[in-house]
Amino acid sequence: MALMACIGIAMRRDAGRTTTAAAFAFATKGNMSTSTSTFTSTTSAFSFKRPSFSTSSSPSSPSSFSILSRDISSSSSTCSASSITSSSLKSTVAPEDIEKVAVVEHPSYDIIKKELVEEYGAHCTMYRHKKTGAELLSVHNDDDNKVFGITFRTPPSDSTGVPHILEHSVLCGSKKYTSKEPFVQLLQGSLQTFLNAFTYPDRTCYVIASQNDKDFKNLINVYADAVFNPRATNDPMVHAQEGWHLELEDKEDPLTYKGVVYNEMKGVYSSPDSLLMRESQRSIFPDNTYSVDSGGDPVAIPELSFEQFADFHAKFYHPANSRIYFWGDDDVEERLNLMDEYLSDFGPSPESKPASQIEWQKKTITEPAWEQHPYPIGEDQPETNMVMVNWLMNEEPLTPTEDLIVGVMDHLLMGTSQSFLYKKLMESGLGAAITGGGLSDELLQATFSVGLKGVQAENSKAVEELVLNTLAEAAEEGFSDEEIASAMNTIEFRLREFNTGSFPKGLSFMLGAMSKWIYDREPTDALKFEEPLAELKSKIAESGSEVFKSYIKDYLVKNKHRITIEMVPSKTLEAQQLKDEEDRLKAIKDSLSEEEIDDIIAKTKELKKLQAAEDAPEDRATIPSLELSDLKREVTEYPIAEVESDSGVTVLNSELASTSGIAYVKFGVDISGVDYDDLALLPVFIRTMTETGAGDLSDVALSQKIGTHTGGLSVSMMTRPVRSEGIADGAVLDGSNLLTKLIITGKATSTKTDELFSIFKLILTDANLDSQKKVVEMLKETKTRIESSIQGSGHSYSNTRMKARYSVPGFLNEKMGGISYLKSVNQLLKDAEEDWDSVLTRLKNIRKAILNESTCRDGMMLHITGDKAVLETVQPSVDEFLSSLPGDANGSKLPDFYNIEHPWATRAKADMPNLAPLKDEGFVVPTQVSYVGKGGQLYEQGEIVPGTGNVVSRFLRTGYLWDHVRVIGGAYGGFCTFDAKGGDGVFTYLSYRDPNLDKTLDVYDATSDALLEAAEELEKNPDALATAIIGAVGDMDGALSPDQKGATALNRWISRETPERRQQFRDEVLNTKASDFKDFAMRLKDMKKQSVAVVSSKAAFDAAAKAGKEMELNQVV
Repeated sequence: MALMACIGIAMRRDAGRTTTAAAFAFATKGNMSTSTSTFTSTTSAFSFKRPSFSTSSSPSSPSSFSILSRDISSSSSTCSASSITSSSLKSTVAPEDIEKVAVVEHPSYDIIKKELVEEYGAHCTMYRHKKTGAELLSVHNDDDNKVFGITFRTPPSDSTGVPHILEHSVLCGSKKYTSKEPFVQLLQGSLQTFLNAFTYPDRTCYVIASQNDKDFKNLINVYADAVFNPRATNDPMVHAQEGWHLELEDKEDPLTYKGVVYNEMKGVYSSPDSLLMRESQRSIFPDNTYSVDSGGDPVAIPELSFEQFADFHAKFYHPANSRIYFWGDDDVEERLNLMDEYLSDFGPSPESKPASQIEWQKKTITEPAWEQHPYPIGEDQPETNMVMVNWLMNEEPLTPTEDLIVGVMDHLLMGTSQSFLYKKLMESGLGAAITGGGLSDELLQATFSVGLKGVQAENSKAVEELVLNTLAEAAEEGFSDEEIASAMNTIEFRLREFNTGSFPKGLSFMLGAMSKWIYDREPTDALKFEEPLAELKSKIAESGSEVFKSYIKDYLVKNKHRITIEMVPSKTLEAQQLKDEEDRLKAIKDSLSEEEIDDIIAKTKELKKLQAAEDAPEDRATIPSLELSDLKREVTEYPIAEVESDSGVTVLNSELASTSGIAYVKFGVDISGVDYDDLALLPVFIRTMTETGAGDLSDVALSQKIGTHTGGLSVSMMTRPVRSEGIADGAVLDGSNLLTKLIITGKATSTKTDELFSIFKLILTDANLDSQKKVVEMLKETKTRIESSIQGSGHSYSNTRMKARYSVPGFLNEKMGGISYLKSVNQLLKDAEEDWDSVLTRLKNIRKAILNESTCRDGMMLHITGDKAVLETVQPSVDEFLSSLPGDANGSKLPDFYNIEHPWATRAKADMPNLAPLKDEGFVVPTQVSYVGKGGQLYEQGEIVPGTGNVVSRFLRTGYLWDHVRVIGGAYGGFCTFDAKGGDGVFTYLSYRDPNLDKTLDVYDATSDALLEAAEELEKNPDALATAIIGAVGDMDGALSPDQKGATALNRWISRETPERRQQFRDEVLNTKASDFKDFAMRLKDMKKQSVAVVSSKAAFDAAAKAGKEMELNQVV
């Protein structure tokens, strides 16, 4: 439930939704997100969060994690997680040699403790800095994706958002690094694999990662000086820019509030989900720091003075209150020397730690309570409530075994859509979607929250009653051996696999350690899972589900510290909030003297002048940077080879050095035969494959089978534009040639791939489509999710809508997942409720088209990633799977869609002028901020797009747009999208949680002129040009997990891109010239077919229209 704020824009590479910010979130239900202010996270080795319950989303976010199984009920292994071989992090060097380099004595530090976390081959040494008392955890291993982090305990006493504003502000220049925004300069020209900061309700973390040694040290230096010696505590203008300020340019104008965090939090407080989470956390923590909002309440933020801001830094940012962390293969002595340079400037501060102590919330609520609060809705939005039941679970620390027990309990209740409590809620018909998600254990005390959205007012009490009765039933009857085995094996697989995708393993490890360390407990307690796992297995072997029954009873059923939050809709709340702000500002202005008004005008001008001014060359030069010679010039290639098969199926293998005994499998089936008119139903069909049961297995039994025998399984759809023969590499395509496949992705230990393949076949051929109740649930949930997402992630929907106007793939993506898809979902929901037979017939026709006996095998593709031993072990299972598939091995061939127009493309081209017309559109939702998009055709069909385009677009994203949309405009994010390899030639501008609308469009329109000026400067400044190139190369390179390496190889194979072409593209990036920036600028100036798509409020659109920016409005939510 914890709400968290962060800088946000710096994380990259893996798109995903929230919720795990913790180490060992890989043993959880979800992903980590850079949610800009509501960052739900889990922090222990045994956390279990699921991504679909995030409170908000953000422009970009890192990767997801996943997991195995083991039948522990009878001590006999059905899919022994121990068959996952030792982690790839475990060193090949002898332990005694590793210890020599991992444990270094240093005159400035005492060694407090040294130990080996065997589960992850992590040699951990805890140091204490003698002069300051700062604690430093040094983790040494063979991972070249090195991580540094520094965390301060920062409990706020009010909701002015001071920890959040300070987190933004300390990265705006420091004693050694004197440019205005070193953070942005690092973004522009670093090879970082992670660069960000985030604010929890009780702590603030600053984290960087890089695979390049020189880059890593540069990043550490900038971050260390930033947190200990920031410009922000001496310059009120930083507080004004990042936090809040009164703005006035003309005496006759009304006063306004501006500030990056202020506007970010207005966006958060426009989200019904965020409001629900905020009220829930506040209600069950009435007496400690968690009762206030560390991110900041927009009403309270203007109460924060500069003096309070500076005092907060002085109080909490002393080294004695810090936890410093290193991970990777870098030299330990250099780590200690580097940090000593900063720490030695400080003396002891014995009061720092006690002053930041987090107080325990006692269970003071003796009788459960009910609270009601409003949330904003649009004029045409249905008036439904949200209801969530919340518990404070513990009053004292949990042991590692108790952490694990509570986590598995949560998985049994809420871990999948077939879990006991989740299923009961969704099948009740009382609401449209789950909210809450269950366990949240990232703070000092764990909470449990669950409920429903889309609830009719008369059913609100029934939701609470259902939650309580279901938990009482679970506490009384417990869980079956199959349910327990599935949950345990799922978690064990995740723990052992330690697959964090591109998200640095070291950061995952750090956040896990921090869940204990920040509360003065042993950091490694959260990381060692073998002993707790063995202890829990023993308990289960002795008494089955008794351990879970007792925990449900004690922590939930009998627990009176419970608050139910009911959010009720208000069609006037948005207008009332706007009026309250206007009245507040008017009252302030009315109270001011002429001199005070003049002072505000002068300060407004001064701030804008400072924001618009370029850093002096000597200030920019203080930021350490890489050189082009530091870059790797060669493309990293990943193996893929076609395997001979007489099955009629295309079989591909990617053999890697080690995959720890795991096979990563992708199975694709052509879906070009699906009727174009049924495309909106395809997402529903895909969900039925895993959520409604298959063959003789119910939905619950299927879920258990997946959990017991595999490391996870998912189904998705691929719509990929491909290049026809004769079309030049790098040319813009017309979108007629597409590969469309249904992709089943899964993983298992090599000895259990027979089970994995049997599930693949089962869900493909025999999923239970005739489940009206389930399909109706899915559609209601989808409707609710889209409506919520448009309000919280409007930039994404704006972008999808714009791209639908320019290309067939863009149109198809919007048709199956954009704003227009919401209309299709509403119609499908009506049909499913009133004419189920017609919907069922369509679902069956989709499967029939996919499994066409004559052609289906020609469109099938099997790709396996594994090491040599894995590939050899799985071969018999592969052969059996291929022979069992439907279709004729010698059947007919599908059209060659590389060279023949796809049937969907033909229809899409006919629909695009009417359904995605080239015009300016506004989409009205209840919100206090805007998401402003503008795009156009930068390159037209047949034109060659050079790799230089990626350098220039990134330069704009981290330079001009950052400065003018975020820094000067006050939006939380301003960026652009352009993919030189994308094949559509489309360029789009986007803003995120933006206080402006028409002014942001003006910023976009001025981009080409600004870029022309920049091109002239780059001509004179080769170092600045090199910085832009380095940043672009950093985006191309990253640490990949084994499954990602295989997926990369497969994507390259599908695109028919040659190694030579990849190297050519990289060379184009590396050889970018200032003249390429000028060429790009001229294209922007003459960009064809420009159009706008904005998500905002009616009031904002009315104001924009008065400023001459009129759009065709559509009420969405």
